[in-house]
Amino acid sequence: MSDNEAKITVTKNGPYIVAGSVPLDKEIIEAGPDGIPLRWGMGEKYPLRKACRLCRCGASKTKPYCDNTHLSINFDGTETAGYKNFSEMNDPTIGPDLIMNDAEKFCAVALFCHRAGDAWNLTEKSSDPEARKTAIQEAFDCPSGRLVAADKKTGQPMEPEFEPSISVVEDRAHMVSGPLWVKGGVPIISAEGKPYETRNRVTLCRCSASKNKPFCDGSHCNTKFNDGDERIKK
Repeated sequence: MSDNEAKITVTKNGPYIVAGSVPLDKEIIEAGPDGIPLRWGMGEKYPLRKACRLCRCGASKTKPYCDNTHLSINFDGTETAGYKNFSEMNDPTIGPDLIMNDAEKFCAVALFCHRAGDAWNLTEKSSDPEARKTAIQEAFDCPSGRLVAADKKTGQPMEPEFEPSISVVEDRAHMVSGPLWVKGGVPIISAEGKPYETRNRVTLCRCSASKNKPFCDGSHCNTKFNDGDERIKK
């Protein structure tokens, strides 16, 4: 892998090193009156950099960028996720016209899957075209890639099309700041130099509290992580 290729390297007890001129922006989980997410909303775009360091200790004063605060707080960023592939953790729900592949370990608690009766129930009702369509959209909106819809007849997975990019997530459903949403198959390399499975979409922890580092496990919701975005209530 050359220095010009898009990639993210996890550093030991330090930031994510992003190489390859990967675009960085902000995306916002917009919820309905019931608090269930409805859609993704676009936020600001950050200046394009050939390389950058993104905070994963949660304490930088220049978030989403690293300012070396991890050094003064003795941040423990030990990676605990392991290297199992999605297929090894998949527990699918099989409906009449749709399969909902599900690797729960990757869940980032974005909650798009709970709209309109939830993705699993909709999959079981997928002979109804509207239920099938909604289930697929809920899987597409899942930032961590925990859910991957597949055609029942062919078994072919369905994925949203993404260019390599990273989004800083702000979550209005929980009123917290969320993970880094990595899209478009950007390789992620552990601090040990070993690659994790490259997937179309994954979420990386930036609040420091995940028990599945470097991946997000939704702990930002419990810790009420706030990176300073004025649209998130304190």
